Amino acid sequence: MTTPAPVPGLATPMDPAGLSAVVAEQPDPLLFATVSGAHLYGFPSRDSDIDLRGAHLLPVAALLGLREPDETRTRMGIRDGVEMDLVTHDLRKFVRLMLRRNGYVLEQLLSPLVVHTSRAHEELRALAPGVLTSHHAHHYRGFARTQGRLHEKTGELKPLLYTYRALLTGIHLMRTGEIQAHLPTLAAEVPEAPARLPGLIAAKAAAEHAAARTDPAAVREETERLHLVLDAAQDASALPDEPSAFAALDDFVVRARAQP
Repeated sequence: MTTPAPVPGLATPMDPAGLSAVVAEQPDPLLFATVSGAHLYGFPSRDSDIDLRGAHLLPVAALLGLREPDETRTRMGIRDGVEMDLVTHDLRKFVRLMLRRNGYVLEQLLSPLVVHTSRAHEELRALAPGVLTSHHAHHYRGFARTQGRLHEKTGELKPLLYTYRALLTGIHLMRTGEIQAHLPTLAAEVPEAPARLPGLIAAKAAAEHAAARTDPAAVREETERLHLVLDAAQDASALPDEPSAFAALDDFVVRARAQP
């Protein structure tokens, strides 16, 4: 098992040894663990919790017996005064989620904030482009709608940033075939990104539960415009309709189980 170095991009002060200990405590081998959530998206505050995500490998006996295996594990706790949660899926479930046009698991797999990695992690990352389709736009469109409604209900800045992040990630993916979850990067690379984003990101960094302090009508108009941009980007996208990596992923899951 690799001992993680300090993870660049973490605004929350966290001893790398604490992250390493969380990985070491898992009952089954972890293929990878990365940081997701606000740290990955580029708008953490100093008191943001740390969301660790990854994939573990159940023993063969757990899959062959009469009992249903525990394919998803969640561990929550506080380390060094920082709230942290680790959610991992067994490899087979993780890959099935990849094949279901799930943007979350792809962002986790491809996150540059790596706490633990392995050869299997690198191979799975290399296979990720083969699951990307134009239908991933539906994932980002739906998430943006949900977060937009939450922002309208609460007036908080956090769900508004999640709304912008989802829409811009979807637009960028449809145009480039690349998963990019980091909002400051998206603000620079997507021409239609709202000019207000840097100021909103700075406000979120100063306070986790800051109010948005924006004009609701202007925000609604802006997000609806980005929805239209996402629709157009999906229509023009060169991404295929169906994933091409099913056979390769099936082979990978079998090999990883046989030779962890």
